[in-house]
Amino acid sequence: MNVLISAVVWVYTHLRLSDVALALVGLFLLSYLREKLVSKGGPVMWPVLGIIPMLALNKHDLFTWCTRCVVRSGGTFHYRGIWFGGAYGIMTADPANVEHILKTNFKNYPKGAFYRERFRDLLEDGIFNADDELWKEERRVAKTEMHSSRFLEHTFTTMRDLVDQKLVPLMENLSTSKRVFDLQDLLLRFTFDNICISAFGVYPGSLETGLPEIPFAKAFEDATEYTLARFLIPPFVWKPMRFLGIGYERKLNNAVRIVHAFANKTVRERRNKMRKLGNLNDYADLLSRLMQREYEKEEDTTRGNYFSDKYFREFCTSFIIAGRDTTSVALVWFFWLVQKHPEVEKRILREIREIKRKLTTQETEDQFEAEDFREMVYLQAALTESLRLYPSVPMEMKQALEDDVLPDGTRVKKGARIHYSVYSMGRIESIWGKDWEEFKPERWIKEGRIVSEDQFKYVVFNGGPRLCVGKKFAYTQMKMVAAAILMRYSVKVVQGQEIVPKLTTTLYMKNGMNVMLQPRDW
Repeated sequence: MNVLISAVVWVYTHLRLSDVALALVGLFLLSYLREKLVSKGGPVMWPVLGIIPMLALNKHDLFTWCTRCVVRSGGTFHYRGIWFGGAYGIMTADPANVEHILKTNFKNYPKGAFYRERFRDLLEDGIFNADDELWKEERRVAKTEMHSSRFLEHTFTTMRDLVDQKLVPLMENLSTSKRVFDLQDLLLRFTFDNICISAFGVYPGSLETGLPEIPFAKAFEDATEYTLARFLIPPFVWKPMRFLGIGYERKLNNAVRIVHAFANKTVRERRNKMRKLGNLNDYADLLSRLMQREYEKEEDTTRGNYFSDKYFREFCTSFIIAGRDTTSVALVWFFWLVQKHPEVEKRILREIREIKRKLTTQETEDQFEAEDFREMVYLQAALTESLRLYPSVPMEMKQALEDDVLPDGTRVKKGARIHYSVYSMGRIESIWGKDWEEFKPERWIKEGRIVSEDQFKYVVFNGGPRLCVGKKFAYTQMKMVAAAILMRYSVKVVQGQEIVPKLTTTLYMKNGMNVMLQPRDW
């Protein structure tokens, strides 16, 4: 023992600090080289810091960097985060793996505690943040009401009225004044008003003259963006920030408070209307239908607390995420791609003209019906192709409940976070062929009909049991807006602006998209 102590004392007294530092640097570099050799084309996992340095170096274009990594690694790579941060898992863009996660072994891959904890302040236990039986019940209720003929008729009518009475006059004013405006902002306003009318029976007035500032809309964007930071920062950092109410956590709290205040006000006013009228049978919006369902089943003691005011608040918040951000973002990327490909625009216009000509010869109102939009096959193909390249939700995450092995042989440990990159999957040659870079709506049409692609190759609307219940609603809304604008105006994108994705949970254009409208001569 004395000999060991003497040896330690000798090392301590004879080694200089610079020697120790040099040894540590050498150890760090050796660890780095080892990780680089075993990464197999994926990103290097740095000693101590894991994947964090690579994320920081590529934060300006993280989605493209991720795509390069999954391609080099053959479709899947392992990652880990900073020591003591608890982050480890895989990133994949392999359709077989995605099908396994979303369908074959669905029960093993819920949203998971990691995801739910970070979104709990904003989404609480809403359908997009729920798992297991709670998720099943919320989805069942939403699907039943959303697929009812009454709601479908209501949404189509209110959507068309909003386009004809608010969107078109506003765009006519912008065209006449030759004003440059942010198309992304305008579309976000439209989809916000539309989901509020369709789902809650409330008109926020975002499209009124002067384009008024809507505090809720800004707060909603802030809340989703600040929530994303929790996925990039270790919990031992963001949790104390939340407790102390400092930094971005303070901003997140303020934004969530505004969002929930809007939702609470909406629910409270509908409750008051129910008390005043005795029922909501004359109202077709989704919130009213759910409240009416509650009223009719008030004696049913088996339904738990699903229909509390908290439930309705979560419903409002979740449906605004589903109906506002996704379709507006999809549309702005669509208009950007169309103006870059005039041959696509010409084919869309030709299709619209043919359908419009039928309306004129039949001496009906110059207004499209639901069947007319179903006939817009090429327009739907162009929207689908746009979503392939620029999916509204670029990345999704699950968490493994138990150890597993994916179809490509990748081993998954219990607790691992499984990210699948929807953005990357739309840009891989092995999935889409050598022409994957081309904006080619024709790839979605066969014999005059839309091709139903494998949902695990094209996971823009999710897949398996969590397949988006509002997919039909989204396509109708996008077609209606795209047709209304394109048949009247040529959208001219202002040159010189940087069009790049924003690093957030929804694929916004980072700086918006400034455009001018040029009236179209039919």
